Formats: sequence, C-alpha cells, structure tokens
Amino acid sequence: MTKPTTRYRTVDARATRESLVKPGELVDLIEVTPLTLTDRRIYNQLLEKAWEAIDKPVMHVIAKAELRGSHNSNDRIGESVERLMAAIVKVEAVWDGKPAVERVQLLGGNLEMARADGLFEYEIPPRLRKIISNSTVFARLQREVMFALSSKYALTLYEMVQKRGNLRWKSSEKFTLDGLRGVLGVPKGKLGSWSNLKLRAIDPAVAEVSALSDYMVEIQPIKTGRSVTHVELRWWRKDGEAAGKAERALQFASTGRMAKAEDDVRARPAWLDRQGAALRSQTYETARLRHPGFDIYFIEGEWRTWSAGREPPSDPDRAFLAFCRKYAEANPINPGK
Repeated sequence: MTKPTTRYRTVDARATRESLVKPGELVDLIEVTPLTLTDRRIYNQLLEKAWEAIDKPVMHVIAKAELRGSHNSNDRIGESVERLMAAIVKVEAVWDGKPAVERVQLLGGNLEMARADGLFEYEIPPRLRKIISNSTVFARLQREVMFALSSKYALTLYEMVQKRGNLRWKSSEKFTLDGLRGVLGVPKGKLGSWSNLKLRAIDPAVAEVSALSDYMVEIQPIKTGRSVTHVELRWWRKDGEAAGKAERALQFASTGRMAKAEDDVRARPAWLDRQGAALRSQTYETARLRHPGFDIYFIEGEWRTWSAGREPPSDPDRAFLAFCRKYAEANPINPGK
C-alpha cells in the first residue's frame, strides 16, 4: 500500500538573503478596499519579518527605518498601516476539502513608537493566521525586483507569475476579465474598458515583469462575441541570454532610482526644507480624495521638480493642491470618457 504524500507547507519555506516567501492565498486575493504600491511593499515586509512565527498568536516587531526605505518621513508608514488595517480582502481557500471564499483583514492591532528611529509592533489577525497555516502554495519574491517594479499592477503580476512559475505541467491560466481586475486591485469604476485596462495597467506591468524578472509574460485577450470577457496569462522561464538581460535591466533600474533620488534632492527648492514648509498629512489625504486613482507621492515629486528655481509660495499646501488639479486635468486616467 502506497503511503499518502504529505504536501509541503508554506510556513516551512524560509526566506533567503535575496528573497522572501508569500503564501499563494495572499497573492491571488481580491481587494475589497484598494491598496497602493507602497502598501503592498510594506505588507510584504511585515509578512517577512513575522515569518518565523507567522502562524502564532504573538506580536511581531520591525524597525520603522526598514519600512521607511529611502524616505525621511514616517507619514507614509502610518498611512499605509491604516489602509492595511482597514483593508478587507477576499481569499480563495479550501475548507474540509471544498473550495470557499473568506473575507479577512490583512493586519491586526499595532503599536508605533513615537520616535522616528523607533519600532513598529503588530499582529496578524487570527483568521489570516489559519489561512497561512493551511497554505501549501507560495511565491518566492526577489527583494530587488519587488522594489524595482514601479506600479502595484506590475508588483501584483510579478507575484502571480512567481507563484505559478514552478508548476511542472502548467504554463498558462485563464481569468475572467473581472477576475483579473480583482486580483490586480483595479479600483471600482476605473479602467472600465479593455483598451484602457490594457493601456494603463496590463501592458506596462507585462513589460516591467518581462524585463526585470526570471520569466517572460504575456496576457492575451479572449473574446466572447465582440467583447473581451477573459484573458489568458502565459509565462515561461528565460534562457541564459534573456536572464542576463534581465539582470542588467534590474541593475539599470536600481541605478536609475538612485540617480532620480539624487536629482530630486538637487532639484528640491530650498524653501521646502525650511522648518514648517513640509506638507501636512491632511494635504495628502485631501489630494487623494480629490484625485482618486493617482499616485499622490509621484505628483509630489513632479511638483518639487517643477518648483525648483521658482518663488516660494505663501501657502505650500494650497500650492501643491493646485498643482495636483492641473496635473490631473493634463493627465486624465480615463481619457475620452
């Protein structure tokens, strides 16, 4: 009599110096409340830091400096944490041998020390711990790639491919168009047509993941009648030459980010560095409410560059909001709609 095989548990996988582990159920989740690229990166870091006891009812601790990255302010950490606490996601799971959909929160209670160089203490919600404990499929994410990708759509597509890349007998998977929107985290009411979704989300994500990861990726539309109703995701591992190009592209992306950061510092007008000139947290929130779907921090970078060499405004917060309005008008998310 043949012994039943024991499936490898995700919690038994270990991170390496170059990579981290993410349960498959948290890759293909559907956002009920939208998250940003920064939110997703921070959440991956929180999962990684908690990994040794991810399925235990304990508090986990990470230095805020690790989450902050190259930014000097902790505002973004607090804002991301609050979005992660409020986020509800739908996770496909198997209970008693049958498929099920669970709605869970991504992050539990936490404590942020007031000092800029302090610690952040947090917990993983009980229902999510159980899902992670039962997981047998995971994605291994390269840290360098995760931080090089420039949009949440690219990061999500990268995670999807990393979860599926090692499947022995599978190199493609079909999704309904609505299903793909859900997994990518496209906000409701945004990128409604196939052409807009392809132009604004899919094509840039496919190009980045193909350039920077170990896999080539395609997403092909499938029509029912005249309308695109499904897509097929295809992936294949690169050969040696293509992998070398990816490594060079990754190095270029890293160098480019460093150069852009240095350029931003050089271009930053002196009046923004004076005491009291920093933008208020409420200003970012107002900008997000007025211009949903836009990356407010990217617009802020554009504003700082544009402000270089100009006379300082009497009210930087109002000046930034005015710039946001003009930027949104000049760069509509859904042109022609």
